[in-house]
Amino acid sequence: MSQHFYHQNHTRVISSSLFEDVSLLFYGTLWKFQRKDTQCQAFVKRVIMSRLFKIIMISTVSTNAFFMILWTDYETRYNLFRLFEVSELIFVSIYSSEFCMKLYVDPINYWKDGYNLLDVIIIIIIFIPYSLRKIKGKHYPYLNIADGVQSLRILKLIPYSRGIRTLISAMGQTACTVASVLVLLFVLMYVFAVLGFCLFGVPESADLNNWGNLALAFFTLFSLATVDGWTDLQQQLDARNFTLSRSFTIIFILLASFVFLSMFVGVMIIHTEDSVKKFERELMLERHMTLMEEKHVILKWQQEEVSKLMQTQKNVDHKSFTELVEKFKKTLRHTDPMVLNDFGTSLPFIDVYLSTLDNQDATIYKLQELYYEMVHVLSLMLEDLPQKKQSQSLEKVEEK
Repeated sequence: MSQHFYHQNHTRVISSSLFEDVSLLFYGTLWKFQRKDTQCQAFVKRVIMSRLFKIIMISTVSTNAFFMILWTDYETRYNLFRLFEVSELIFVSIYSSEFCMKLYVDPINYWKDGYNLLDVIIIIIIFIPYSLRKIKGKHYPYLNIADGVQSLRILKLIPYSRGIRTLISAMGQTACTVASVLVLLFVLMYVFAVLGFCLFGVPESADLNNWGNLALAFFTLFSLATVDGWTDLQQQLDARNFTLSRSFTIIFILLASFVFLSMFVGVMIIHTEDSVKKFERELMLERHMTLMEEKHVILKWQQEEVSKLMQTQKNVDHKSFTELVEKFKKTLRHTDPMVLNDFGTSLPFIDVYLSTLDNQDATIYKLQELYYEMVHVLSLMLEDLPQKKQSQSLEKVEEK
């Protein structure tokens, strides 16, 4: 027995090690594989990420939704039959081209995105009516369902709207909490459904239309939870003289509608606010990154212009740098962007700035020397004042 167990474990270890070796070899070869059409791939990626492509796709989906609204009217469908056929071919071609382009850019990571999988599902839904008409014929009874499901095409707007994606992510984050609230609500409805069946469905004057079995009791409690027509239900119970009916209805509405449904709405609002704040932070970060990129480009252009000025100073007429800067300012236009706060990072500007500070320090030093001389002269004048007064007083005494 022990030998058989050892042999079985040994076989599992060998098989798992072989599987790991094969998987590592496969991923190694896949990692070493490099595409030779990188330029074409980059071009297609730029096209997909461009603003014009997004506008075209949003316009296509919106136009398709509008045409589906017109298609629901029989007279319009009959009069514009050819237009609907041609437009359908155009819409399907655009959706298929979008799918092929995205798959061409990244055939591996494409399947890891949930919104891309949504696009694949929509593409499959689009081709279902064509397949049914070819296989089952035009009079297939479930063909109307396949045509009605085509309304899901409007979901292709979701990947192109960040606001909708934010709300969907908020709903995904609330899934666990909402599930817990729904389970508690189901437990509450189960308890009251059994209690209501025993109180109002079993006696001789029972309300069999609303409380005749557990399924009807659940449906009635759902109406009470949504506070939709609860007065009519209560009147039917009062007509049969059930003493506990009003207490039963009031307690269930308070618990189900005012507690659990309010809790459900509160959880959704909290997570939606968190997602909106996160979305705003991402927008601010993107704007900051875009501004920094533009700033970097402008700063690079300024540094190149300053280096050209320095080179011109060395080669032509040995002009001073300030004269070249003034000449450069005359060539600027009002629409030329300038970055002043980061301009000090260039070495020529630092050189000019330091020389200006040296001149400023020399000027301040000279002003201080003049101030000291003025103070010294004033002090000498103050010292001479008492002597002059004494001499004047002596002269007056001698005259007397």
